[in-house]
Amino acid sequence: MSTVVPLLGSGQIEQLPPRAREVVEYRKSGLSLNHIQGCPPDCAYCIRHTYGLWDERQPRALMRDAEAVDQLVTHPYFQPGVTPVQLFNRATEPFLPAVKPHTFAVLEDLDERGLTNHVLVITRHQVKAEDCERLNRLHHLKVTLLFTYSGIDEERIEPYPSAVAAASLELATSVQPRRYRTILYWRPLVPGLNDTDDHLARAAGLSRHADATVFTGLFYRDQIASYYQAAGLPEPYAGTARRKIVPETLENRVLGAFTRHGRLFRKTSCAVSYVHGLADYNGHYGIRELCDICPAAQLERCRQGHRTPTAGEVAALAQAIPGTEQLRVVEVTERAAIVDGLPHEQPRYFLQHTLGFQVHDVRHPHHTRRHGRADIGWQQETSP
Repeated sequence: MSTVVPLLGSGQIEQLPPRAREVVEYRKSGLSLNHIQGCPPDCAYCIRHTYGLWDERQPRALMRDAEAVDQLVTHPYFQPGVTPVQLFNRATEPFLPAVKPHTFAVLEDLDERGLTNHVLVITRHQVKAEDCERLNRLHHLKVTLLFTYSGIDEERIEPYPSAVAAASLELATSVQPRRYRTILYWRPLVPGLNDTDDHLARAAGLSRHADATVFTGLFYRDQIASYYQAAGLPEPYAGTARRKIVPETLENRVLGAFTRHGRLFRKTSCAVSYVHGLADYNGHYGIRELCDICPAAQLERCRQGHRTPTAGEVAALAQAIPGTEQLRVVEVTERAAIVDGLPHEQPRYFLQHTLGFQVHDVRHPHHTRRHGRADIGWQQETSP
């Protein structure tokens, strides 16, 4: 199909920041396709700050949809039936009226190829009944709609109202029967902004309209902090971090608010796998303190699907990835494979999804009970 959003010329693409030109990028929850870039809702904490795309509010296409899908399925990291895929999760909103035709073009192209991969579509926009009907016509893909909801009322931080995502979630989940699944993506939780008892109670109530709920905190990177400072916005934390921030007291309050609701998860892949009745593709089962809130049936699925690889298996797989020939396996425990020599994060995710087992970079240790999150807001040092 022809593009619905403007198609950039090669000269215009060359002027983009290097990261913005990367159409396919591996992120923890999946291989991310982003050939449409630009988003008008302007959430102050948007990850676009870190890619040099914050000022781009008009969606634009770097290439046509068919070419983008070809780049995805021929990417060295892509494995049919194995690699989870994320669609337009970095630089635009997949259900914007102009972007939506591209979202469906990609989904239908992948589905027509008979692929059975997980596909995660993250949205805070309006999803209509006809969209649900079209999603239900997909036969092979394991599609999950993750509805971003924060309950933040401060318009300078989040101009687009959370009520839209809440209504879309209720509509999408009410469709029966359906092939896709729904998740309340409760994020970002920020102390002093959306963590009152009323905020927590509203989210807990909304979770009844989802197949599962994930809660997480704020990515507060240097670029985002600079924007907050320049815009005169109240800074949520005194420092920045490379990981999401969920203070310990906030996590405990969230868990308390959900004691009667269940189906609550700390990790996106855990929830996505659960709603499709599968073991977690990120292999979190080895990090047992992550699992203490999981439904018993899901724990059993993950237990059955969990296998600890040998150091030789990890090393051999790394040899197949360009740029990781020098990777060294430090040790393999029941929790994770610890490796050294990763050039960046993306090969780690390939290893993790291929093995179905946690892979940690020795430079960035995962501390017990912090669940791979930032140290900010945790009072005591804990061992890796």
